[in-house]
Amino acid sequence: MTTPHRQFFVHESSYVDEGCEIGDGTKIWHFSHVMSGAVIGRHCNIGQNVVISPGVRIGNNVKIQNNVSVYTGVVLDDDVFCGPSMVFTNVTNPRSHVPRKDEFRETIVGRGATLGANSTVVCGHRIGRYAFVGAGAVVTRDVPDYALVVGNPARLAGWMCECGVKLRVPAGARYRVSCTACHLEYAFDPTGGLVRSAVVKR
Repeated sequence: MTTPHRQFFVHESSYVDEGCEIGDGTKIWHFSHVMSGAVIGRHCNIGQNVVISPGVRIGNNVKIQNNVSVYTGVVLDDDVFCGPSMVFTNVTNPRSHVPRKDEFRETIVGRGATLGANSTVVCGHRIGRYAFVGAGAVVTRDVPDYALVVGNPARLAGWMCECGVKLRVPAGARYRVSCTACHLEYAFDPTGGLVRSAVVKR
């Protein structure tokens, strides 16, 4: 590990290879393995039986639940939540007898996004900021900011607030919607996506 003064917790059953960077306040629980070259930010929580592969970049305050493998090519921004047993990939056409380490495709997960339990993210796609991938969904294309996607393949099923509550979008709404829980306001952009408004409704 390259951290000179250890300010994080690693359970005695886990392995952290030399050459990692781990931020203060991060906790790595039972039977996990952080491989050389991985970078993990501050105040992260890495659950049981998690593998963090070489070159992975993880931001601050990321929560990775049990039984998740984060493969080379994956980048998790701050505040990302990875649900139990969700799956990343990094090759689109794997064969056991064909080496494809030079063909890894990048997957970027934006700030605050949630990846539900048992969901699968096929590599080469971007999960937008504060997007919400439902449990068991299979992501085969980019997911817009604040989008809720469900199913196999994952399809747009609504929009989510930063606080994690589904937004109520009236039929025909074109301009603004607000969260009934925290009152943040959002505006639809010209592409049909959602952006957070600077106005906060009280």
